[in-house]
Amino acid sequence: MNYASSSTRAPWLAARRWIFALLVLASTASGGWAMFEILRVNGITPLQTVVLGLFVITFGWITIAFWTAIIGFVLRLTHRDPLTLSGVALLATARHLGEHRTVLVMPIYNEDPVRVANGLESTCRSLLDQPGADGFEAFVLSDTQDAMIARQEEAAIAALQQRLAPHFTVHYRRRENNQGRKAGNLTDFCRHWGRHYDYMIVLDADSIMGGQTLISLVASMQANARVGLIQTIPIPIRSDSVFGRFTQFAAALHSPLLATGQCFWQGETVNFWGHNAIIRTQAFMESCGLPELPGRPPLGGEILSHDFVEAALLRRTGWEVHLDVHVGESYEEVPSNILDFAKRDRRWIQGNMQHLRLLGVPGLHPVSRFHFLFGAMAYLTSLLWGLMLVVSTVDAIGRAQGRHDFFSAGYQLFPDWPISTPGLIIPLIISTVVLLLLPKMLGFLLSFIQQPEAFGGRFRLVLSTLLEITIAILIAPLMMAFHSLFILSVLSGHKVSWDAQVREGRSVPWKDAFLHTWVATLLGAGLAYATFALAPVFFWWLAPVWVGLMLSAPLVKLTSSLTHGQRLRRLGLLNVPSEVMPSPLVRNIQSAVLEDHGAQLRPPPTPLPGNMPLQSFSAHPKQSPQVTRQSDPGTPTPHKPVRNVDASNDHHPN
Repeated sequence: MNYASSSTRAPWLAARRWIFALLVLASTASGGWAMFEILRVNGITPLQTVVLGLFVITFGWITIAFWTAIIGFVLRLTHRDPLTLSGVALLATARHLGEHRTVLVMPIYNEDPVRVANGLESTCRSLLDQPGADGFEAFVLSDTQDAMIARQEEAAIAALQQRLAPHFTVHYRRRENNQGRKAGNLTDFCRHWGRHYDYMIVLDADSIMGGQTLISLVASMQANARVGLIQTIPIPIRSDSVFGRFTQFAAALHSPLLATGQCFWQGETVNFWGHNAIIRTQAFMESCGLPELPGRPPLGGEILSHDFVEAALLRRTGWEVHLDVHVGESYEEVPSNILDFAKRDRRWIQGNMQHLRLLGVPGLHPVSRFHFLFGAMAYLTSLLWGLMLVVSTVDAIGRAQGRHDFFSAGYQLFPDWPISTPGLIIPLIISTVVLLLLPKMLGFLLSFIQQPEAFGGRFRLVLSTLLEITIAILIAPLMMAFHSLFILSVLSGHKVSWDAQVREGRSVPWKDAFLHTWVATLLGAGLAYATFALAPVFFWWLAPVWVGLMLSAPLVKLTSSLTHGQRLRRLGLLNVPSEVMPSPLVRNIQSAVLEDHGAQLRPPPTPLPGNMPLQSFSAHPKQSPQVTRQSDPGTPTPHKPVRNVDASNDHHPN
């Protein structure tokens, strides 16, 4: 974890998981019972039976986040480590850093070369400020297929090599064939150069990490030889649009809280998010060779969300997968507008839907199976929520237009009067709102108590939180519509294309905003008209939904605005710690000036072929012999990287 301890075992982990499961199940059962009592008093219809089933699933889903947030709040408020439950110690320092070689690997695909080199240079220079940086190198793994961008990449990396020489080594390799996409890119690196390094820290093209964080991750690996991967919490930065600032504020406020709660009950079987994580190279090579799924895309073929699967495969062979919730300076970038954000979600949805096919893979840890289901449900709940709204609307209109049957039997002496249940309806509504909003309020409360100055002070923190909640409520119906459409697209056999992510801020033109949201706008207008005309009471209950849908185009346009985003920054709203109290790492990114002095790109080191066998999804694996052999946390890994003897390739000319 974040301190050099010989033991990072999680006490009472099984009990924690059972308690968490019982809390979720009890809350879900309570909500389901209340809804059943509300529906059954006047006779439950087939449509209402469907509503009840959908409600129980979606209500259960939000209770998971609710209890996770409460646990995370308590642990962070009391400064307890979620894995060991002990007090949080200072960041670790590596004991024998020179004995281990660590590589920063950055897979890229048709990215802005200057932006990539800018971020990587900031990370490397921050690392150079720490003792022990001589144990690190960087490796840019290009899958770029555009010839012009490839030439710009070579020039940018060559200039970076020259600027960092002789203190830091940066390598560059470009594949002509990008088979397997990012997972294939990492596999190719491991098979050619993995044996040079003990650890690899995977970075995305937009990842930026501080030197102290990198050193601490290596120290944590050294402290526990059973650990195969340690994930950090990437926090978004460098966004100027309204939507980007909303996203990075929400992440800075809530992500550490929720991650802490997850770590409490997931223990040594957390997830991998694909970047800003350190991996034991040998463990990855022996455990994570990904086969293709049988069948045709989108549910077959290459596994898109490979990170979840790699974490599960590491755990399957006995390696622990940890989450360090205390190290800072782990950053990423996010799409600057709703359309680009939804486009990225489209790719994730296809990958997470593929995970449902892996639920029965032999040998997986139960928590790994939960990750697969959890990832798919993160998007499937949007479709279920939409279905529940449709069925509820049809049922409400039917009841509003129908006439109550006061005498259901001919021999009745007294009529069957309609029964109202406000004593159940109001508490259920309040409970649902609390479940949805409490995780946000706990994140706000924790920052309000512990670090309000990092968000611009308590007054601005309050205003920013209210603004973030308002934006989240307004865009929720549109994201529900997008996710539902994407899921139906995957199920109908349409596969996603793999394009470079748009990382720079851009304002969406009105034409594009209407082009991508007209269906959602019509749905909102139709829902509003139908309920107002046929079920007026239900019209007001559904106001948050149809208002958000009808405002889809203006929301996309206005939240993509860089001008309004800069206004919010000047007002001190939606500010985050990386802006209010920027570290040298962040300041270096903002002030970097990249120049090309005609530097020549140096070739990568001599390959040292290694085996990365494809894993089986149908047979039980053997536990890694290295896990058993490394039972003593203080014992260095038996695998030692082989130093490259070709001085012209492995060292700077200067």
